[in-house]
Amino acid sequence: MATIVVKQIGSPIRRPAKQRATLVGLGLNKMQKTRELEDTPSVRGMVRSIPHLVEIIEEKP
Repeated sequence: MATIVVKQIGSPIRRPAKQRATLVGLGLNKMQKTRELEDTPSVRGMVRSIPHLVEIIEEKP
């Protein structure tokens, strides 16, 4: 299964609760933290909904 490495680059302070919940759903809670996640449409959608808070570092086949 393909994976992507996602890094949190923005703070959830003063952000809507929905955006904070999306970060928690991705398993991110601190600045500069990275997570390796399965490359699924749902994960891509979550990343796409908060592009100002996260970035994709690496895509592994």
